[in-house]
Amino acid sequence: MKKSLLKIIVILFCIGNISCQAQKQQPRITVKGTQFFKGDKPYSYIGTNYWYGSLLASKKVGDRKRLLRELDLMQKNGIDNLRILVGGDGGKYDYTVRPALQYEQGKYDQDLLDGLDFLISEMGKRKMYAVLFLTNNWEWSGGMSQYLEWSGKGAIPIPAIPPNTWPQYMAYTEQFYSCESCMEALNNHVKFIMGRTNVYTQRKYTEDNTIMAWQVGNEPRLFSVENEAKFTVWLNNIVNLMDSLDKNHLISTGSEGLNSSNDKIEIFERTHQNPNIDYLTMHIWPKNWNWFKADDAEKTLPTTLENAGKYIDAHIAVANHLKRPIIIEEFGLPRENESLVSTTSVTNRDIFYNYIFNRVAESVAKNGALQAANFWGFGGEGKAVTADGKWKPGDPLTTDPPQEPQGLNSVFSSDKSTLEIVKKYNLKFKK
Repeated sequence: MKKSLLKIIVILFCIGNISCQAQKQQPRITVKGTQFFKGDKPYSYIGTNYWYGSLLASKKVGDRKRLLRELDLMQKNGIDNLRILVGGDGGKYDYTVRPALQYEQGKYDQDLLDGLDFLISEMGKRKMYAVLFLTNNWEWSGGMSQYLEWSGKGAIPIPAIPPNTWPQYMAYTEQFYSCESCMEALNNHVKFIMGRTNVYTQRKYTEDNTIMAWQVGNEPRLFSVENEAKFTVWLNNIVNLMDSLDKNHLISTGSEGLNSSNDKIEIFERTHQNPNIDYLTMHIWPKNWNWFKADDAEKTLPTTLENAGKYIDAHIAVANHLKRPIIIEEFGLPRENESLVSTTSVTNRDIFYNYIFNRVAESVAKNGALQAANFWGFGGEGKAVTADGKWKPGDPLTTDPPQEPQGLNSVFSSDKSTLEIVKKYNLKFKK
């Protein structure tokens, strides 16, 4: 009887006591050697990219009821790890994320910050973990190119807006690592976000176990061999800054791997020597890299799996050498004939996903360095509104960024066969 009374008193005390509530967080994710741990237990997973989560969580432009349904569905399928954008920046161009979190340099949309807080709060309730990436190499969320424009380097040459081209955009963005004011502005963004306290939980981000890791950005890349030294100095500086601001969470770079490193695996390893980089990442995009052609799937799918295997092996070798875990944190494949319609077959995608997941499972079974995967991505209840899939503000958000046809790589809530594969592997990892 006395024990029961004491338990009731403790519960009543904890209801209004923040420090007591903090003790009830899910375990923190840590790294030991080439493995992740959740508390004292190994942690491996099949997660997803959900970059638009904080936008969907916005009171003004989002849909919180949809968000909660999607979080519940992901949880039902064992998905407990979401990679999320903390941006975007600028937001004045077509083909970029709008509205932008940082709409002018150093000025933030309070509604979107509130959305980020709400998302993290709801993820915490579901024992989910977030990987938060803080900038982007690509134009679709502003990122490095937006910092350059803010620093007086001229208008961003958005590749989808003629007469601009991808080489022109890349030459523009390469300037970032020589732009002191740009790097300082990004540092200020990092300090601002990492210094935030969640308005829903009253918990500092740096003390919230819902956050698994801070990530420098989405696919930061050298662009040229000559740029390696400047890139490495910048990467080390920003990683060290993040580490100094938060000793509780993991740090990663968000690199594609080989494709971000001028196609030289030695550069990938050299640029990731910093011991404050807790784990490595790689991305695999068969369509973008001309491995897979939807109009010749029967012939190119086997080649895709073979090439993916070689790509994975090369990166695992680096992870083993550096004695760190590695995650395949982006990979995707279109539906049949690149259809944007949710009812179109995903047979080829399921084969590709199953191959990736099985590689993870094989590695986990042997305590290998490959420990997890985040597919790209979960589009939930989103859909393409137009035949060409072009997105405009107000359209339903999908996992496909604004410059790509909406639905191209999205796993929708209705994709039961794909979600069943995800669930199967997550159940295996949680045994």
